[in-house]
Amino acid sequence: MSVNPVFTRSITRSRLSDEIVTIIQQQIMSGAIAPGTRLPTERDLAESFKVNRTTVREALRKLENLDLLDINHGDGVYARNYLESGSLDLIKAAIYSSSDNCKSLLDILEVRRIIVPEMASLAAQRRTAADLEDLRYAVLKADLTMLERDIKVHQMIARCTHNLLCTIILNFFNQVFRDYGYLYFDDERNVTRSRTFHHEILEAVKNRQPEEARRIMAEVLFYAEKAVRSAMAAKAKKES
Repeated sequence: MSVNPVFTRSITRSRLSDEIVTIIQQQIMSGAIAPGTRLPTERDLAESFKVNRTTVREALRKLENLDLLDINHGDGVYARNYLESGSLDLIKAAIYSSSDNCKSLLDILEVRRIIVPEMASLAAQRRTAADLEDLRYAVLKADLTMLERDIKVHQMIARCTHNLLCTIILNFFNQVFRDYGYLYFDDERNVTRSRTFHHEILEAVKNRQPEEARRIMAEVLFYAEKAVRSAMAAKAKKES
C-alpha cells in the first residue's frame, strides 16, 4: 500500500505515541488530512513511523478521544471533521503540541474576553456570604504569587455564579493562563493593574453590582489580551 508522506516521519521523542498524536493531529487540523480520509492500517503506520503496532494503537485511541478519528473495527480508521466534533480538550492539545501555538492562545484570550465578563455579572447577582468570604480571602489574604492569585480570583468569580459549566470553562482558561501568564505578569505595571482589579471586582461583587462587575472584568480582560498580543509579538521578533 502507498503511504501518504504525512505518515513517513521517524519518531525520536521518548513518548512515541504522543509524537504520533501530534503529527496526525496537526495534519488533520491543517486540512492535509481531509475529513473522511481513511488512514493507513496499523501495520503500515507502524512501519512508516518505525514503531511497534501497540504504540500506533495507543496513539489512535488518543486521537479518537480528541474526536479527531473514528475507529471502526473491521472497516478502518477515518479522520473526523474536528470543526463539528472538537471539544475543549482538542484546543488544549493544539496549544501544547504545536510549534506555532500563537493562534490557538489568542483564540482563547478572545473567547475569555467575551464570556468571563458575563460570569462576573452573574457572580455579583448570585454570590452567597460564604462565596464572598472565599473571594475576599483570595484577594486579600492568600499567600500566592500574583499569577496564582489572579487565577484564584477568577476561579472564585466563576464559583460565585453557581453554574457548573461556568466553573469548568473558567478552569480551562486558567489551565492555559497558568502556563502563559508570564507573558502578562513579566511587566510590573500589569502586576499593579491586577492588584487594583482584584480589589475593584471584590467591591462590585460584595455590593451586588452586576453591571459594574461586568464592566470591570471586560476592561481588564481587554487590556490583558492586548498586552499578551504585544508580548507575543515582541517575543517572536526577538526569536526571529
